[in-house]
Amino acid sequence: MTLADVVRRDLRAPTTDAVRAVATQLAETDGAAAVLFYGSNLRTGSSEGVLDFYVLTAGPRERGMWPTVGYREFDQDGERLRAKIATMRLATFADAAAARTLDTTIWTRFVQPSALVWARDDADREAVAAAIADAAKSAARFAAALGPVAGTAGSFWRALFRQTYAAEFRVEKSGREAQILAFDPDRYDALLPLAWAADGIAYAADGTMLRPALPAARRESLVKAWATRRRMGKPINIARLVRAAFTFDGAARYGAWKIERHTGIPVPLTPWREAHPLLAAPGVFWRLYRARRSA
Repeated sequence: MTLADVVRRDLRAPTTDAVRAVATQLAETDGAAAVLFYGSNLRTGSSEGVLDFYVLTAGPRERGMWPTVGYREFDQDGERLRAKIATMRLATFADAAAARTLDTTIWTRFVQPSALVWARDDADREAVAAAIADAAKSAARFAAALGPVAGTAGSFWRALFRQTYAAEFRVEKSGREAQILAFDPDRYDALLPLAWAADGIAYAADGTMLRPALPAARRESLVKAWATRRRMGKPINIARLVRAAFTFDGAARYGAWKIERHTGIPVPLTPWREAHPLLAAPGVFWRLYRARRSA
């Protein structure tokens, strides 16, 4: 089995009718080339909570930061489905997956399982598969440089995810990397040596123990490249958060659902609140404060 075989198998992962129905509607996005589904709902098969999608387009080069993020709700066979949708160009996605940008979020996210639930044609399907394979190679390459001299595949993945969490502006519970690996440890055990081989990294295997044979010059180059990404990671992600605060399509609806889900306190959505979620936030927080005091 090769890395390409594993990627194609993963992208064909079964999904629910509800997920495919949402993906079909998202495919109506202008210039849509492919729709990826990922995250905990892919692993569990549940439609509870928020479904996570990436819509990859063939449109013009992005103006400013990517991806754009939005939230939509769908009624499917009497069920209310909620989806968070990130949209970016397929070409930009491929560059980020191959670590040709300073961004770490794309290859970190898509070395984890994802399903290709819609593609415009076979060429786009192959382009997505190539990008996902590049994400695995990028992740494995940095794992070789940042992980132990020798260890199990899991020890390399844990070292990598800990480093990426530290680089990005994300709040992850301690041990989150172990939870990710626990969903399908055999997949990650098989993926690492296949990705090394596809990236031209030799390694020795003694049972479950792996020892990558990185030349000193390449290791030094990767460590320097990672230092740059770690230094720039938080500023990039903070800038994305600030941008999202002003451009997140459906932010008020998403926030209202999130608040009610976690507090049990409904937040009525008025046209003004939907149009001005940032300006409405202080009033919503005051409502929550009074509701909790009353309770």
